[in-house]
Amino acid sequence: MTAGINRTARKFWGKAILCGFVSLAFAATILIGASPSQAKEDDEIVICAIDSTSGDFSIMSTPKHFAYQMAADEINGAGGVDGRPLELVVEDSQCSAQGAVAAYRKLTSVDGVRIILGTSCSGAMLGAAPLAEADGVILFSGLASNPDIARAGDYIFRTQISDVEVGIGTGNLLWDDGVRSLATITESTDYAEGVRRTTVEQFEKRGGQVVAAERFSSDITDFRTQLSKLIAAEPGALHLSPQSEFAAGTILKQARELGYDGPVYAETVSVGTTALEIAGAAADGMKAIVSDLAPDNEKGQQVLTSFRERYDYVTLPWHLGSAYDNVYIAAECLKQTGDDQDADGFRDCLYGISWSGAIGDNYSFDADGEVVGLSRVVVQILPSGERSPERKYEVLGPAPSAP
Repeated sequence: MTAGINRTARKFWGKAILCGFVSLAFAATILIGASPSQAKEDDEIVICAIDSTSGDFSIMSTPKHFAYQMAADEINGAGGVDGRPLELVVEDSQCSAQGAVAAYRKLTSVDGVRIILGTSCSGAMLGAAPLAEADGVILFSGLASNPDIARAGDYIFRTQISDVEVGIGTGNLLWDDGVRSLATITESTDYAEGVRRTTVEQFEKRGGQVVAAERFSSDITDFRTQLSKLIAAEPGALHLSPQSEFAAGTILKQARELGYDGPVYAETVSVGTTALEIAGAAADGMKAIVSDLAPDNEKGQQVLTSFRERYDYVTLPWHLGSAYDNVYIAAECLKQTGDDQDADGFRDCLYGISWSGAIGDNYSFDADGEVVGLSRVVVQILPSGERSPERKYEVLGPAPSAP
């Protein structure tokens, strides 16, 4: 975690809390822990989000909230939803199933909310999704990627691409690059385990062998014991699947310090700005399967530019673009239904919508609420001396599909 993002996050959350006391006719408000009934005025449309505003993974959610804020401010600046200002209220999930369930129950049982943005973390999403499905409440996520979310039900949607594609792409990439033996190091979370599981399945399907595997809990900060065991197995490559950028950067740095000089393969978190700042030259040449904002997508690049100008920091750009699109899609469906209590109408809107925004053109949702029309790419991290805030990796091409 860097000092820059910490300063920006503190400034943002301070602004979000204070904004609760200004008129929503002029700006969107993100209220932390406030109830919709406390925040709502007669003409406002309230959308609630469940996300990580505290705990170890809150730093990952910060860019998403920045994107929520920016999108909502733009919508309200353009007149709101049919003249009604849009308000966002956030409840903390602590990136856990238990925290998400508590937040969900407060929003639905106490506050009567029917449409919820979030969550970012796969474990939190999997915890709240069964309740939402049973209650007929919308859960609409821009970041949660665990494959099991696809089976969560009729009211569960996401713009994030399932990690099934990450696993298939990574397994194929490893094999195509000539890797035949693999060591894996994985954080014990639903997201990280999903990435590892699908990657290993595809790699072994192609004929590869996992020669060593280590897992770590989210409170670990020194990975040298696990890495020493992996390196001793003499793998052809090392695969990283962390939940946090801090873990990703530290693992890379410590692996190189222990003498590992082989290829490294990873996923989206590992190519984040904070991860690469921690890793430095240790990340040079690492490959990953990620979602990426296409250079020729004018809207995506415009959002990135505006985001950087507004917050002076960008990490995981596709993810902030996904959160940005979520707010605009939600506003469109609210415009169609005219009622923030109409979860069935909102669901039907999502099933029927085709959207062009920051993360792609003409994408939609299938019968499982999974996004259709978006894909991932292979990237390779540039040498540390060549990286810049605007360019940290080279896109090598589309993720290799299953043979």
